[in-house]
Amino acid sequence: MAGQAVTAEMVEQQYETREVAFEQLIEGDAAAAVTRLEAELEANPGDPAILINLGSAHAQLGNYEQAEAYYQAARDSDEEYQLELANGRWLDSRDAARLALASVEFEALASR
Repeated sequence: MAGQAVTAEMVEQQYETREVAFEQLIEGDAAAAVTRLEAELEANPGDPAILINLGSAHAQLGNYEQAEAYYQAARDSDEEYQLELANGRWLDSRDAARLALASVEFEALASR
C-alpha cells in the first residue's frame, strides 16, 4: 500500500473530487506531493485521503515514522468514506489506512 496512492475520487452519498496529489505520487515525485498535500491538509484537516497520500509520499521518501503517523491519523479520523485506490478498487478509508499502515510497518522492518 505504501506505493498505492488513492485517487481524487471518493464517495459518501455522491462523488466528490479533491486534490490529493495522485499524479505526483504515481510519477514518483513524493517531495512535490508532500508540499501539495500539506497545503490541502490545512484546508481539510482530518481528511483520510489526504492523510493516506501524505503517508504514501513519506513512505516513498523513506520517512517511515512520518508515514506511520499519517496512516494512523487517517485510521483514527472522524471522517470516513469510500476511497478509490490507484488500482481501481474501492475501500473504506479506515481499511485503506490499516492496509497502508501494515505495509509501511513491514517496509520499515525490511529496511533495517
